[in-house]
Parts: sequence; C-alpha cells; structure tokens
Amino acid sequence: QVQLVESGGGLVQPGGSLRLSCAASGRIFAINHMAWYRQAPGKARELVAMIRVGESTTYRGSVQGRFIISRDSAKNATYLQMTNLKPEDTGVYFCEAEVVDFSHFASDIWGRGTQVTVSS
Repeated sequence: QVQLVESGGGLVQPGGSLRLSCAASGRIFAINHMAWYRQAPGKARELVAMIRVGESTTYRGSVQGRFIISRDSAKNATYLQMTNLKPEDTGVYFCEAEVVDFSHFASDIWGRGTQVTVSS
C-alpha cells in the first residue's frame, strides 16, 4: 500500500517562507506526477503546483513566481518552496501523486495534509 506523508507546514508572517516536503513509500514502480493542492476553510480544494516526468511544471497563477515545486525521483519525494507568503495562501496543503504499481496499474494517492497559516 502506497502512502504519502507531508511535512513542513506551520505559522508564518506575511512575506515569510516555508518549505513543504512530501515522501511516498510502499510498492512503487513509477510515479507519473506529483502535485500540491490546498484547501482554505469553506473553499474547494485547488491545484497549487504540479511536476511531471521530464520535470515539466504547472503553477496556479496566483503563486507563479513565488512558489517552486521540485522533485527527487530517487527518494520518491516532492518539495514546495514557498516565498513571499500572503494571508490568502493559508490553508491545508495536500500532496498528491499518480503512482504506478508493479502490475502497471496507476492510481491517485493523497496525503493527509499539512496546515499552512500566514498571519501577522
């Protein structure tokens, strides 16, 4: 069974930085993409950033230029470096990955989330 575990959330002042980490464990043949989503109270979950095989990336417009997603394929891990954080970045950040097992079956796996709060 594949699991994703996030870490690195916390409370930070506006303009500050945080680095989120996510590591996948279990029987993994390959990972097609890894991504970060976030959900603010009372709002729908939204894509923040995604990184695919070949290192192509996609960012939500509001975080472009402030957040950087990266990936360590050897560790089955992804990272989200967040800078110049704003109060509207507050929410629970979830890691998501499309994982291929040894039967070559792909499925979406989600972590439990880590809280990011941007407030003075």
